[in-house]
Amino acid sequence: MADSSNSFSIKNWSQDDQPREKLRDRGKSSLTDAELVAIIIGSGSRNESAVDLSKRILASVDNNLNALGKLSLKQLMTFKGIGEAKAITIAAALELGRRRKSDDAIKQEKIKSSNDVFDIMQPIIGELAHEEFWILYLNNSNKVIQKMLLSKGGITGTLVDVRLVLKQALEVAAVSLILSHNHPSGTLKPSEADKAITEKLSRAAISLDIKVLDHLIITEQSYFSFADEGLL
Repeated sequence: MADSSNSFSIKNWSQDDQPREKLRDRGKSSLTDAELVAIIIGSGSRNESAVDLSKRILASVDNNLNALGKLSLKQLMTFKGIGEAKAITIAAALELGRRRKSDDAIKQEKIKSSNDVFDIMQPIIGELAHEEFWILYLNNSNKVIQKMLLSKGGITGTLVDVRLVLKQALEVAAVSLILSHNHPSGTLKPSEADKAITEKLSRAAISLDIKVLDHLIITEQSYFSFADEGLL
């Protein structure tokens, strides 16, 4: 008698239903999100296939992959059939996807608009539960030379180390800077501290012939640009 505990393993499905073979024979774009997650986790539980388990996990986040990427290992492990190893595998796969998106964005030739900055920084800070303040260093072609995390936590003027920002600018031969930080609350309205930081860095940078081109407040879905709004 066959072992029923293995009846829902991918290798026991009919070939048409096996996502690995489907990817091989029809290409990766032919797979649904659930089938791709099923390949990652490999198998379901005694009474549920990997695809059905994946569908259930995705349904819990309204089939939003960005929301899935935010789930902690503990949250993933609340689903029957997802142990620590599978939870870690899911988290690692989604993190690779996030990094790929970030790398693709920064390979562009130059920053042409505030939307280009959003495309670079949203994958890095747009989904964080805490605030982070970043500096983009640009050359004279408006190409990003380097990204630097300046501070974590609440954003106040006392956390901005102007000397560190400008020292790094000189070391990488940057001619301009773009500031960015996230608002986990989702609000796009700049605070008085946001405005003060922008002014403080702008004044300090101009003394070295370095220009602050913009300051973006970033949320998961949108952004506020100081330059676009005439605040620089």
